Amino acid sequence: MKYKVPAIAVLSAGLAFGAAACGSSGTSASSGSSTPSSSASSASAMPTQSAQTASKPFGPACSAVPSSGSGSFQGMSTAPVATAASNNPVLSTLVTAVKKAKLVDTLNSAKGITVFAPANSAFAKLPAATLGKVLASKAELTKILTYHVVGSTVTTSQFASGMTPKTLEGGTVTLARMGSTYTVNGAKVVCGGVTTANATVYIINSVLMPKS
Repeated sequence: MKYKVPAIAVLSAGLAFGAAACGSSGTSASSGSSTPSSSASSASAMPTQSAQTASKPFGPACSAVPSSGSGSFQGMSTAPVATAASNNPVLSTLVTAVKKAKLVDTLNSAKGITVFAPANSAFAKLPAATLGKVLASKAELTKILTYHVVGSTVTTSQFASGMTPKTLEGGTVTLARMGSTYTVNGAKVVCGGVTTANATVYIINSVLMPKS
């Protein structure tokens, strides 16, 4: 594959474009009208990012997340997404990939994004040779990692609608829900509705691969 544009420039541009694209597709949160006298109370009553996604994290892999400390759900909620992930043992391989692509600062400074984060077990499914090749190429790694990021908040209700949000890589992912199972391109959400200081995170059981 040929990549002429620096990886960080691609991601930075994608962050701004992704947020605008998602907003134009009708996924931005709607706001009711309010009178000036009630604006303060309306603002205080607005749902938090956590309330918009789920009342609490859900899924079988959530039990593997520490119950306390910086790697717990409470600890992650106060840190930007890359830092929060680095404190979570379930996401150590993803963190290694993000560091190799030098995307830590870029992801941490983004606002209101959604990350579909492959668990360690997801990376373990990849053949060793394939994983090694991906980790050795910053351009390829950046392409794959940005395919896991959407420039706006994805809520649980949008899975049921079959939404196809555009990723920062430029392609789209397909959300789906059947009963209590949530999927992204067929990959199962094993711990969803996790919030960090600047992102909503859905931990998934497979690595998403963008089209060549």
